[in-house]
Amino acid sequence: MLFAVAMTFIDQTIVSIAAPDIVNELGLTASGMQWVVNAYLLSLAAFFALGGRLADLFGPRRVVIIGTLVFVISSVLCGCVPKGDFAQTWLIIFRATQGLGAALLFPAALAVVVAVFPVERRGRALALFFGLSGALTAIGPLLGGWLTSWTWRAIFWVNVPVAVVALVLTMMARVPDRRRDESLDGVGAVLIAVGMGLSVLGFQQAATWGWDSAATWGCIAGGLAVLVLFWRYERDKRHPLVNLAVFRDKAFTVDSLVLFFAMLAFVPVFFFASVYAQVSLSASPNQAALYLLYFFAGFAIASQWGGRMLDKQGPRPAMKIGTIVGAVGFALWANKLTDLSMHDQWPYVALAGAGIGFILAPASTDAVNRAIGASYGEVTGITQTVRNYAASVGLAVLGTILTHRTTENVVSTLTARGVPSGTAHGVAKDIAEAVTGNGDTRQPTGTGAAATATRDAMSSVRMDFAQANQWVFYGMAIALGIAFLVALRHPGGKGTPATTETGQRPAATAPTPSGPSSDASGASGASEGERRTSA
Repeated sequence: MLFAVAMTFIDQTIVSIAAPDIVNELGLTASGMQWVVNAYLLSLAAFFALGGRLADLFGPRRVVIIGTLVFVISSVLCGCVPKGDFAQTWLIIFRATQGLGAALLFPAALAVVVAVFPVERRGRALALFFGLSGALTAIGPLLGGWLTSWTWRAIFWVNVPVAVVALVLTMMARVPDRRRDESLDGVGAVLIAVGMGLSVLGFQQAATWGWDSAATWGCIAGGLAVLVLFWRYERDKRHPLVNLAVFRDKAFTVDSLVLFFAMLAFVPVFFFASVYAQVSLSASPNQAALYLLYFFAGFAIASQWGGRMLDKQGPRPAMKIGTIVGAVGFALWANKLTDLSMHDQWPYVALAGAGIGFILAPASTDAVNRAIGASYGEVTGITQTVRNYAASVGLAVLGTILTHRTTENVVSTLTARGVPSGTAHGVAKDIAEAVTGNGDTRQPTGTGAAATATRDAMSSVRMDFAQANQWVFYGMAIALGIAFLVALRHPGGKGTPATTETGQRPAATAPTPSGPSSDASGASGASEGERRTSA
């Protein structure tokens, strides 16, 4: 299962490091490149709940195989994108279907992992599972930098051998494929996909449409309204897509909110940091990948400490430490961005990574343990939807801030060099879109006054971009500061996963009527005696 999910987590960040090469070869627009990154995350957020439910209804083994095939076929098609006017649309479409495959795959894979381990070992197993999957997210830029030196298309094709190994191992493992005899909530699946799609579209397009645009707020408000409608609809369903009763557990709600604010920073940081390294530090893709290695090092070490703290003390201490360390790390990192030196920044990059490492596995594992009676498909659908929706919103909102601040800074630089205000705004907008869409270091050509002034100001423009990024990284620090305030509300203690002998949801956590489910996910291969012992 780790082989299967490896592809999905690496793909969340691997594209960001290859963005300059993709834009240069295919001629994508800045907003188009951002959608190539965002389409995958949005599709994940929109369809995770559906993937978790399908794993319950049709069996996790079958859904793992289907999800893997959808993902790898989409990956191959992304790598085979033709040049021309249709390239941008092609890439966005198949990045979205990649996300669909991942949304089918991950909840089913988690259900298999849960079924394999008895209750007393699930905490460590899930901490390892979430910790490694988070580490794979950090590996994406490193692998991307190496593959991009050959061809950017390889970042998609690399999924093929991984998928083959995952499918072979899934067959060899003889994973049981037990199902639940319930109906699929198609209306709920449509509502959550539409609601998330509209709201993220509004955030994404705010930089282009403007925050004072009716279209921007129409999408955001309309999407949120659809999500409220989804919530009201699900409350009355006998077999809902998502059992919202799990939010009656205060600890589960706190875990979900901490994950939301942490993920506002976690996935976006790879995109923004890699572009900053290539623009402001004039780094190559491989050098940008090494820059992010400091973040991964801090993340990997802290993940191990966080897992041990979870086993001994529960999730609250790890989440509190992680949010504080992360907030301080991102703030100090932001302060050092204008030094334009990797050497000066690495301790703070590692500190920011350590903060996320302390948070990710404990919060995710505790959320699953707290609501285990609702079935792993449903619970994973909720937590992963929260995580990936937050990543999409983070990319959109922080991208808007970066574009706005870069434009303002460049206008000030050019007008100070004698470029007329109107011309400066036009040039600044083009530069802002170029550097936020990719890290192209080519200087502008031409003999006009604007082109000449821009060429002369390139070193200042790199500093302007670094200063604009400070706002983004301070925003990430604020997100983790809010996560700390939320973590203080955690009731403490450890989640106690349990199901009754018949597999019904415990009344204390989910009193609403529901159909039967086998051990947690309906996928357990454990014997009846083992299930009684677990209960």
